[in-house]
Amino acid sequence: MPRHYLLYGSERYALAILRPVQAAIRARGDETAWFFDGPGAEDLAADETLLTVEQVRAWDPYAVITSSNAVPHFFPGVKVETFHGFDAGKPRHIYVRGFFDLYCTTGPRDTAAFSALAEAQGHFAVVETGFPKIDPFMSQLPAQPEPVREPPVVLYHSTFSPSWSAAGVLYDEIARLSRTGEWRWIVTFHPKMDPEIVARYRALESQYLRFADNDNILDLFPQVDLMCSDTSSALNEFLLTYKPVVTFKNRRPGPQLIDIDDPAAFEGAIRRALARPPELMAAIREFADTLHPYRDGRSSERILQAIDDFVAKGGRNRKPKPLNFWRKIKLRRRIGYWGPARTR
Repeated sequence: MPRHYLLYGSERYALAILRPVQAAIRARGDETAWFFDGPGAEDLAADETLLTVEQVRAWDPYAVITSSNAVPHFFPGVKVETFHGFDAGKPRHIYVRGFFDLYCTTGPRDTAAFSALAEAQGHFAVVETGFPKIDPFMSQLPAQPEPVREPPVVLYHSTFSPSWSAAGVLYDEIARLSRTGEWRWIVTFHPKMDPEIVARYRALESQYLRFADNDNILDLFPQVDLMCSDTSSALNEFLLTYKPVVTFKNRRPGPQLIDIDDPAAFEGAIRRALARPPELMAAIREFADTLHPYRDGRSSERILQAIDDFVAKGGRNRKPKPLNFWRKIKLRRRIGYWGPARTR
């Protein structure tokens, strides 16, 4: 009998993260279905099945896999968290909310943090698998970054959090630089970005600047020579290309970044990034290889193996999950389900 795997999303970016997992599941001869309680369901393909709560419970999934920070506790199956990005400087313990049996970490940096939490709390397991979203990307990534284009192409991406985003602060500089024609620009934002900011940047579109609505930012990486950002987790994904990143007041700066704290330094930082100084390029490579050492494009397969191993060991952790009463009530209210819960 084929196993059933439910892919759960609360944002559109779940599609880009979980579709490689879906491909690995189907390659095994098993079956997938989706459940959304937020944007994304409207973008499912013809061969992707969307289920209701009642249908999920009747379908009885072997595992529920998600990139979200919570998952419906009333769904059957092993609850598995893949994360929705790399560590961007936010405290990672915020993702431990008592919903998951298994966390599939992206690399040594996250594995160490979550293994310590698992040892202390006891109600979840941790396995390092790599990040499934980047499987297709990593399998095609060249060993060396491509030469800088002529004219160079700059990707600008910002997180949505007002306290972390530089989109407002850097707007005037990006507007000025995009009008010179010296460089080409692609701008894209987190789906939750303030609509007013989005509108301002859309208004900058010209022959030199394009606003991109890509659900999967990875699709843009081969098209550009560097990224400019702030404290978005996407910049760590970009560093895996071994190409430079300029940041504004990054919460965790290091030698792998060109970090600035004054908009007046923005142009000079971009010029330095395009020059690709050897010490910067060496620091980028070292950081990237520590962040995500898997360049084989098989993280999805490792996630499925981690689930199988967890089930083979009994499918239980040494302590039960916390009651999580208020979070469960909020999740039930959002989904509109008040029936009985079902666990594994």
